Amino acid sequence: MKELEYPFDSAYIMKKKKSLKKSLLSDGKMRIKKKIGVLGGSTTADIVRVMELFLLDCGIEPEFWESEYARFWQDGVFGNEELESFKPDIIYIHTSLRNLNFMPEPGMAAQQVDEGFNSELERFRQLWDSIEKRYGCPVIQNNFELPYYRLMGNSEATYPFGRVNFVTRLNLAFYSEAQKRSGFYINDINWLSSAYGLERWSAPEYWYMYKYSLDLNAIPELAFQVSSIIKSVFGKNKKALALDLDNTMWGGIVGDDGPENLEIGQETGTAQAYYEFQQYVKAYKKIGVLLTVCSKNEEENALAGLSHPEGAVTPEDFTVIKANWLPKDKNISDIARELNILPEAVVFCDDNPAEREIVRAQVEGVAVPEIGEVTDYIRVLDRSGFFEVTSLSEDDLKRNEMYKANIARANSMAKFESYEDYLLSLEMTAEIQPFKPLYIQRITQLTNKSNQFNLTTKRYTQSEMEEISRSNQYITLYGKLTDKFGDNGVVSVVIGKKNGDTLNIDLWLMSCRVLKRDMELAMLDSLVEAAAKQGISRLVGVYIPTAKNKMVKDFYPDVLGFSSVSEDSQGVTVWELDITGYENKNKVIKVN
Repeated sequence: MKELEYPFDSAYIMKKKKSLKKSLLSDGKMRIKKKIGVLGGSTTADIVRVMELFLLDCGIEPEFWESEYARFWQDGVFGNEELESFKPDIIYIHTSLRNLNFMPEPGMAAQQVDEGFNSELERFRQLWDSIEKRYGCPVIQNNFELPYYRLMGNSEATYPFGRVNFVTRLNLAFYSEAQKRSGFYINDINWLSSAYGLERWSAPEYWYMYKYSLDLNAIPELAFQVSSIIKSVFGKNKKALALDLDNTMWGGIVGDDGPENLEIGQETGTAQAYYEFQQYVKAYKKIGVLLTVCSKNEEENALAGLSHPEGAVTPEDFTVIKANWLPKDKNISDIARELNILPEAVVFCDDNPAEREIVRAQVEGVAVPEIGEVTDYIRVLDRSGFFEVTSLSEDDLKRNEMYKANIARANSMAKFESYEDYLLSLEMTAEIQPFKPLYIQRITQLTNKSNQFNLTTKRYTQSEMEEISRSNQYITLYGKLTDKFGDNGVVSVVIGKKNGDTLNIDLWLMSCRVLKRDMELAMLDSLVEAAAKQGISRLVGVYIPTAKNKMVKDFYPDVLGFSSVSEDSQGVTVWELDITGYENKNKVIKVN
């Protein structure tokens, strides 16, 4: 919904909350359902209402539970029957500077400040530990905005008893906790309040009248940022950038002006703005965002522009380059198909409003930010939260190289008459083992991101995955796949729950980038072997249909050879495989 895209009109959103919600709920889109517990240190009603809009817009249908006013600590530490029965998928702790029990005073001894600091930190640690033990779900925790007044002026940041110093120190301690705790995320209101304007953010009149800890019109900014974390946790991030070139990546038109006359580099303010945007775009590679080109251009000219000696990018930085005269909506659809991702995983950046409107209308789900002038490009793209990072695995860091290798594999396939010969030529090696702590983060990430090849579409938090991996009630397997073109990383996950001589497959998913390479057969062989060792003679799998996983509707019978057990009116099917006398199916992958 365009009204909810950054940069949005906060006052409009606050005024039109109900009508916006009505429009979103009537759009007919499929959404995943999530339960969100909100523990508030101040009034949260409007925060929840606006957060709901942003979550609906990004494909999540939320159900909320809110604590009573300022009971965040009591409900988290001592429990709340309503919250426990609610069974939240994630908990957001909305606290602010006003929820600190201790604040240093001028001239206070360093030891007394330290005691107050340790007491505050321990109070929050107790809260987080209790939530983890009691609810076992991810937690989003606000850090602290800076005080909006300074008794000692700039020295508030210098002296240990200065409030700015104390809050900064506490924020650093929170960041350290986030690095040590799995499924724990900081909502950085320290940065957000600074970007919004600290004096406006603090808005004492709203605290005195309504017990809101921030300005009323800052609520959409806060809700949008929290929603970005939630959508990232539950796999709703975008995956790729599709970038126009002329007047987007550089100033000028390369086909008319020639690459030597493009505005890029350090010579003028405009040239520097384009150069810094290229730097910003290139940095996305390092967090696993796929970079692509979607430009109306001759390919030769596009490559010349991307090879400009004063630019920050090169053609090698891009996984796919579409420089031709086809409509851009078609090129984006082709990019998505070649990358084996959905078009809704793409962000399209173009300086031309007409091209933006065409793509927005023709390619359902694609994000098309209103990037404005070149001086706005970074701010708009950055604040839009398309690629919010809540986990950064080894596979994320290598994603561009993995997808480039996949394209090389596709090109190689054309040289073989037999598909089996092609598979054998890849020299594939798989590592298939029970879950290891080293890969839990990636396994959880894959669980929450995969839509097309996920037979049950079950989602798991990292703590749930850790618990399953330790339990003797489950058989777990992850699969890594390597071939002569490179390492694909962890690409498949299977979880089976034991029930006597039967193993019920709770989760079977694969990354779409390794489809039709017999990895599914290698996983089945390893699953049967692990199950047989534990006295299991029967595997049972379920397919639960969604709008996105139709491609695996017949996976169990057609690919794995399971037999039908039942099908209900919703299209949910149950399948079984007798593994007595089972013979391995994988012929092309060497398994370690």
